[in-house]
Amino acid sequence: MDYPVANHPADIEKSAGTLNVSSRSTSNEIVASEPAPPIPIPPKLRTWNQRIENLTGLEARGIKRVLPEERHAASGSAYAQMAMLWFSANISANNLAVGLLGPLLFGLGFTDSAMCAFGGILVGSAATAYMSIWGAQSGNRTMIVLRYFMGYWPAKLPCLLNMILMIGYGTIDCIIGGQILSAVSGGSMSIVVGIVIVALISWVIAVFGMALFQRYERYAWAPQLFVLLILIGSAGRSFNASLQSTDLLTGEPLTGGPLTAARLSFFSLQLSVPVSWSAASSDFYVYDPENTRPWKSFSLTMLGLTLSFMFVNLIGIGLGSGTFANPAWLEADGISSGALILAGYDGLGQFGKFCGVVVALGLINNNVPGTYASALGFQVLGRYGKMVPRYLWVCVIVLIYFVCAVAGRNNLFDILSNFVALMGYWTMIMVAIVLEEHLIFRRGKLFDWTAWEDQKTLPLGIAAMVAFLLGWVGAIIGMYQHWYIGPVAIKVGGVGADIGVWLGCAFAMVVFVPLRWWELRRFGR
Repeated sequence: MDYPVANHPADIEKSAGTLNVSSRSTSNEIVASEPAPPIPIPPKLRTWNQRIENLTGLEARGIKRVLPEERHAASGSAYAQMAMLWFSANISANNLAVGLLGPLLFGLGFTDSAMCAFGGILVGSAATAYMSIWGAQSGNRTMIVLRYFMGYWPAKLPCLLNMILMIGYGTIDCIIGGQILSAVSGGSMSIVVGIVIVALISWVIAVFGMALFQRYERYAWAPQLFVLLILIGSAGRSFNASLQSTDLLTGEPLTGGPLTAARLSFFSLQLSVPVSWSAASSDFYVYDPENTRPWKSFSLTMLGLTLSFMFVNLIGIGLGSGTFANPAWLEADGISSGALILAGYDGLGQFGKFCGVVVALGLINNNVPGTYASALGFQVLGRYGKMVPRYLWVCVIVLIYFVCAVAGRNNLFDILSNFVALMGYWTMIMVAIVLEEHLIFRRGKLFDWTAWEDQKTLPLGIAAMVAFLLGWVGAIIGMYQHWYIGPVAIKVGGVGADIGVWLGCAFAMVVFVPLRWWELRRFGR
């Protein structure tokens, strides 16, 4: 399975002396009535850019649609890659760390944590799998596809939020990788050095783009699976499967309303992790055949996501449960999450440290797709962003999350418990709007995927924008975070729970349908 790379004519969005940021038509393409004027590029800059894009294996394409004739042929290996990509990207220590939060933050027992995790993972993965079906059908990136559901201008807001989301996950990946590598060295290597290593390797792979990134993910899951199975064998005897849900402040058993609140909050947190990929899931299928059946994209994406998330979260829950009976693990948890993961390899000597290094480097699997997707976001935001090549935006993204990781390296749990849930709010609101537009207003209708820059054809997005913003109102009154507790959230279970994702979706779904009906009647698109 080959992906177009280097200086393929179809990949070039530059002309001899200018960058034409408008979409030029083909025989079946709709053309905007007033295309944006071209932006001049200095000759030296153009020459320098062409030399870089001529490097073997480098993907020069930005957000321009991948035409059907430019894609690779259908094959069993190509379909297997769909599932393998998601399994490889998410069988990583950052998702394992989310599993720790069930026992260590919410006070849930092993069974409660596992059931909440599995339920949240299924719902979040289904949302991402649904959003993935548009990549092969359209040849467009996720944030471009969103223009067909939310409008040209309103779609820029989710694009900006997605960039923040992916930078946040890049920050988390770098911190956990740095913590593990520091723990492996016995503290002789600082966390900052570990952060540099994870960020640098992620940068190299993401700069070269889709071909190298897909090839890397095709094999990178194997060493991760091996060392995580070793971790189960080494640490499994200390997993406390009989641990009951307990109030971490009083030591009393959790029952009734407080137990329900803890379950709901952890369920929502677990949902928020896989659904965060929904704003990028189509990006990785644009080179797949146009006739790829939606159920195949959905099923294979769902398979890769659920298997990886359930596997690593169960390990994380096991490690978290073991800290209540294993003093060494409790001490390691006081240092960092990375130290706790490494403590699971105690007794294996140098081999255990080697396994810890592999686990740390496995965070690159998770970091590269997000870096790649967020770099494309700069080009979606506007014509000047599109002027800058994709590989330069990768450099900017990596630099940002490197700085954030260094600054937040001692506050991982706060970042995990607050940032992840916060980002889950808007992604579920977005998916809800797309789902309603698709099933209610677009059922049985064809999309003109060539008109991805034609503002005269795309929806105005009034209904989508209002629904999205009112969805945020619902999320705000239902969120439960360290820095803010919504007036509705505080009433759940008598102690408070995070229901922001549910209220956000409910508000958006109720508002969108009548507003969209009015918009179609009033403007016809």
